[in-house]
Amino acid sequence: MGLSLIDDSGARRPPCSPHAPRVLIYSHDTFGLGHIRRCRAIANSLAASYPHISVIIVSGSSMISSFQFGDGVDYVRIPGIEKQSDGRYLPHHLNLELADTIRLRTDLIKQTVLSFDPDVVIVDKEPIGLRGELIPSLEILRRRGARIVLGLRDVLDEPAKLHEEWRQSGALDVLANVYDDIWVYGLESIYRPLDGLPNQPLFADKIRYTGYLKRAVPSPMPPNRHPRITKGPFILVTPGGGGDGAGVIDWVISAYETDSTIELPSLIVFGPFLSREKRKEFTERIAKLPKLESIGFEPRLELLMNRAHCVVAMGGYNTFCEILSFDKPALIVPRVRPRLEQAIRAERADNLRLIDVLLDPTQTGASTRDPWQMAKALHALPKRMPPSQAFLPDLLDGLPAINRMLANDLSLPVRGRALAQNAAAG
Repeated sequence: MGLSLIDDSGARRPPCSPHAPRVLIYSHDTFGLGHIRRCRAIANSLAASYPHISVIIVSGSSMISSFQFGDGVDYVRIPGIEKQSDGRYLPHHLNLELADTIRLRTDLIKQTVLSFDPDVVIVDKEPIGLRGELIPSLEILRRRGARIVLGLRDVLDEPAKLHEEWRQSGALDVLANVYDDIWVYGLESIYRPLDGLPNQPLFADKIRYTGYLKRAVPSPMPPNRHPRITKGPFILVTPGGGGDGAGVIDWVISAYETDSTIELPSLIVFGPFLSREKRKEFTERIAKLPKLESIGFEPRLELLMNRAHCVVAMGGYNTFCEILSFDKPALIVPRVRPRLEQAIRAERADNLRLIDVLLDPTQTGASTRDPWQMAKALHALPKRMPPSQAFLPDLLDGLPAINRMLANDLSLPVRGRALAQNAAAG
């Protein structure tokens, strides 16, 4: 793929920009809720730290309207694209060819960049966007002198697979030539996601490890509408978006079906992408078990995470951040397909005694899961020490670190506008 992004001639915008600071966050969003939830956390933190700021999230998530955003934050919803179980991409709603949908997304992103004219752009995970849809916008941003940041979760995939994926897409070319910074939302001592990529000297000095993104209980608190078992100690079971979480849910239900002596009840949050058929099946089984209840989707999952005694989860990035933030004993059941991301994160976290891990045998060739194995884990979970007892420094410094790294970019334009207004008034 040919890229015309090496031009360094564009002068950076002077500090006395006439408008209040503007940040654009790009999130391609083809599966689950992880990308949009991570971008929302960053956007809300920036809005809380910098008055007068405007943050726009460009997202393909069909669920983005379900989330709460702070003052100064809004979003542009581009047509959604879904990643299928076989790795193919298809339009989520439109009856268009994939190429036509990508072209439409490309044009909408470009128009947003031209109209919004951001000071800072944070690109979530995909250096050139989905199928290169971000390239025209990156060219414009480079010429206009915006600060361009690539934001990465702590683990992307196994190094060989990441290398091949980014080599084929052309993403490797832009790490050195386009991006001013590469932020990893994790700790270097836990994992270095770009190790193994070629030409490390060309971009290694751009990499900064921020720490994980700490989450807080949403405010104001909504009316209490959660199931009765949340009144006392309970286990929260969350498969994230739920699109690939049926196995974890089934395993937990089967444990309660097999062992009625499990002490704590569990609340299972299905997630918005669990299939209708599985949701019906699970709901019927849960109705027969007094220690289980379920809800479909909670956009402010932090409320339940904060209230729960402990957590069973698949181990995606955002859920991991919430487990650390609310300091909950946790059992992680990571997926291993189509990426090893969750398994790598879980293994590293387990080694550091942050969480416990239980591997799903059906993901590695077995035909069944042992309900007694899950029951044993659920008996042990409430007695586990919380993550804070691992005593890792700067573990949750991600959001303050991002605010510090953008201080000059986001503070100077505001001061510049104030000076211009004072001069005009005088």
